[in-house]
Amino acid sequence: MYELRLPRLLREHAGIDEAQVVSLQKEAARVGAPLHELVLRRGLLRREELFQILARDLNLPYVDIANCVMDQELLKVLPAGLARRLQVVPLYRVHDVLTVAMSDPDHIGILDELRRVSGLEISPALADPEALRNTVNDYYPGDASLAMKDALTAAQADDVLRCLESDQSQKSLEQLAGQAPVVRFVNALLEQAMTDRASDIHIEPEASVLRIRLRVDGLLKQSGEFPPRLHTPVASRVKILCGLDISDKRRAQDGRFDFAWQGRQIDVRVSTFPTVHGENVVLRLLDSAAGLVQLSELGMTPDMAARFQEVIGQPHGMVLVTGPTGSGKTTTLYAVLSAMNSIEKNIITLEDPVEYRLSLVRQCQINPRAGITFASGLRSILRQDPDVLLVGEIRDAETAEIAFQAALTGHLVFSTLHTNDAASALTRLVDMNVEPFLIASSVIAILAQRLVRRVCVFCRTGFTPEPGVLSRLGIAAGTRFMRGAGCPACSLRGFRGRAGIYELLIVTDAIRRLVMDRRPAEEIKARALQDGMTTLRDDAVAKAVAGLTTPEEVLRVTPDQM
Repeated sequence: MYELRLPRLLREHAGIDEAQVVSLQKEAARVGAPLHELVLRRGLLRREELFQILARDLNLPYVDIANCVMDQELLKVLPAGLARRLQVVPLYRVHDVLTVAMSDPDHIGILDELRRVSGLEISPALADPEALRNTVNDYYPGDASLAMKDALTAAQADDVLRCLESDQSQKSLEQLAGQAPVVRFVNALLEQAMTDRASDIHIEPEASVLRIRLRVDGLLKQSGEFPPRLHTPVASRVKILCGLDISDKRRAQDGRFDFAWQGRQIDVRVSTFPTVHGENVVLRLLDSAAGLVQLSELGMTPDMAARFQEVIGQPHGMVLVTGPTGSGKTTTLYAVLSAMNSIEKNIITLEDPVEYRLSLVRQCQINPRAGITFASGLRSILRQDPDVLLVGEIRDAETAEIAFQAALTGHLVFSTLHTNDAASALTRLVDMNVEPFLIASSVIAILAQRLVRRVCVFCRTGFTPEPGVLSRLGIAAGTRFMRGAGCPACSLRGFRGRAGIYELLIVTDAIRRLVMDRRPAEEIKARALQDGMTTLRDDAVAKAVAGLTTPEEVLRVTPDQM
């Protein structure tokens, strides 16, 4: 449906000329991607815009399925297996007409099967396929949630134990890792992590157990405990998938592999680390099909978003994004690059690792073994006539000095630092022996950020926090907030997804003088507050008051001094 209609709709409703449409079709055919996914990756349309245009052309309603609260009784109208197979969700019923969210409302066979099974007339509504897939997994978790159960069964079944115990002395480690039960276990683990929206899988050996934990919305949760004998073949299976040396267990190794999940290619980054009980294995899951976040979707306040747009519109200078690991810095930087990306600009990046591929952007993976470090790579790309540079991280004085020289010589440079707040980034650079005059002359803004968990929109309810919590946040006692009661959509946790909180420090003349005088971060922050800067804590409190997160989450993510 999308492929047949989309070229005409792009010309008629998105202002894309015939030549560009033809070019997009050729590229989609070359890379084997659907045309609508290529349009979204390029940022030519937002997801919601695309499906609203399609819905209007079909003369059907568009439903924002990700923000719909489902009627648990109505869900029973369709069998779980049917809903998962057809990727449909019932929305509401009026007399004998059932309105159903689906991604392909032109499919006569699906409509006929829904009529036959439900005994009702079917009124289709168009939904974003990706959001619909997530909703189906949340409300009809059947086969998806059984993946880990299957893994548990496979791990403890007699045939698996016999496979690991019988003739072990005659089987190589590679042969054991290739046994069907081990392969099924690892596959089920990957599928369960994707179903749970996990960003990382931790495979942790202990003396008496093999523990599996998943990181969901920034926090680790235990997913299962297994016999310790499973550790060696499971760890070896993962290492084989990414081409690591399975015989070397005494040093850390890094690798990557891809796997297919629900028609999407998932990029898995693997890290192994030797411990007293065996190799600890961490897998980071990157779903490139999820699409890049746009600047407007980051969650900045309108005032901060307007000021940040002015910052990235500067012709040269340095913009730093700071925060701890896992605070969303890469997401923000990719959103910035997507907003700036155009045929008129030469954008080059140095990344470790390259997490998402961007059309028109020259992206380079750091490879110290090949001599490509941030410092050496930066020297080389300055001879590539760049307009915009992204240096994944400033780790040392050499990289910092080259980056600052680039910012002074007519380039717009983006990079990251690991600091607690925006003001600390300036003093951190001084501590790295970067000359204060370089910092004062180059840095135009610093964006500090964190991620807070979002209250689940499907089970949110009002509550009044403890007076002590409100007192720490400086909020009047008795103020009402929102929290999640727990439902299938959030796996009974009350949170689903995360949102960014931000602190934007614009480097003014007054702040430049403080940097030149090597003043401490506290003085720089005080001056920035006088200039109107909103702190991380204040931004988080505002989002809690708006019902996006909880006061307890604000206190967890932002220390009191913020």
